[in-house]
Amino acid sequence: MGAYRMRRRTVLAGGVLASALALTGTFPAFAAPLSPDKAREVDAIAAEVLAATGAPSASVAIVEDGEPVYAKAYGLARLSPAVPATTSTRYGIASVSKQFTAAAILLLVEDGKVSLDDPVGRYVPGLTDGDRITLRQVLSHTAGYRDYWPQDFVFEAMRAPTTQQKILDGWARIPLDYPPGEQWRYSNTGFVIAGLVVEKVAGEPLFAFLKRRIFDPLGMSGVTEDDSKALSPPDAGHYTRYGLGPVVAADKEGPGWLFGAAELAMSPSDLARWNWAMIRRELLKPASWEAMTTSVELSSGAPAGYGLGVSVKVRDGVTSISHGGMLSGVLTSNTVWPGEKRAVTVVSNADFGEPQTAISQRIAFLLRPSTGATATARTLVAQLQAGTIDQALLTANGKAWFTAARLADFKRSLFPLGPLRMLEGQGVQVRGGMTWHGFDAAFGGRTLSVSMRLTPDGRVEQFLIGPKAG
Repeated sequence: MGAYRMRRRTVLAGGVLASALALTGTFPAFAAPLSPDKAREVDAIAAEVLAATGAPSASVAIVEDGEPVYAKAYGLARLSPAVPATTSTRYGIASVSKQFTAAAILLLVEDGKVSLDDPVGRYVPGLTDGDRITLRQVLSHTAGYRDYWPQDFVFEAMRAPTTQQKILDGWARIPLDYPPGEQWRYSNTGFVIAGLVVEKVAGEPLFAFLKRRIFDPLGMSGVTEDDSKALSPPDAGHYTRYGLGPVVAADKEGPGWLFGAAELAMSPSDLARWNWAMIRRELLKPASWEAMTTSVELSSGAPAGYGLGVSVKVRDGVTSISHGGMLSGVLTSNTVWPGEKRAVTVVSNADFGEPQTAISQRIAFLLRPSTGATATARTLVAQLQAGTIDQALLTANGKAWFTAARLADFKRSLFPLGPLRMLEGQGVQVRGGMTWHGFDAAFGGRTLSVSMRLTPDGRVEQFLIGPKAG
């Protein structure tokens, strides 16, 4: 599921203080907290995004250099009566739950009880092509089973309780959408199947298995589920908005619909414990982490960009392991950069405006060094905000173009926007022997368009900043 609707209003974020993660076991306390300057920037980012989107609250947890360094909640977990969000407030994490279902299967593989290449029909009878579709395929969205919830809202049947067998009868016992392994299409249905496999092989409920084998060992003591019923105060309420109308309570999915695919609820601080284990490759065996975080290949040989329950992306030579999530009234973003030993988790109790994405991306931009053309553009934006330019970076034409009057205009118009929050690449083209790079440059409340042309030796021929339509 994924619905994104826009809204602007100011949200009170006062009265909520940063607090250390409540850590137990081997999970470390703040060894070296985020620097005060960066902490202030994170706070400013959250405040700006909540104000711009109208989301009631957001909660953030950051892991740096393999250690937890920051956790803070902003805004209201519930609107009426008002309940401030705290670092222990639990939110539904939606499809971020999928990696835990995948991890449960991997633990059973480690136990020697299943294989990723086992046919799913061995454990769940009556599925279409269950004799040739594997556990690996259902965990990587390459099985061909139709998604039971492509809508970005709670459709009528979802208001009533269901069972896993009813979901499978409706969506996994019908013709496949495509031959197994040929395509990647997101499907919640596969994770219902995987959850049932865990229960049959382990001989206990899925949540009980996850608690015993994952949550308890990692000290994730706050984890619960929001499938059987909605979260209750002081945990977060879930909110939505219709058009440009007021923020209202979102519909709740009926019991049974989230099983295996989106049933977990926790605080970002608890999710940070899992990210910590992924970075350190603990709890699961190295081979299991490798299987989870390596993109599967389609039958054509092309990478799917997805492992087992997680997205796998490589950008500028850096691998990120991530997953987003959306339920009715909540949005989640969880991203781990294993090679950099960094992770950022953001949850918001709103299913509109994409606050979780904006906050996560801007925190990542704050914490992660830029490389290549992005680093050059980032440097030039900062210089133009100050009304200067490093002549050594420019070609002869570039030096001639950046006159004193133009630099003054850049400073006068860009400095009041405040710090650059994010540079998002919008394309690369080669023309006239030069390489053009386009970016969206996000500041506090404004996004501008950047157009940069580089010569083969990396010098800047052109660097323009202007309004962005929309």
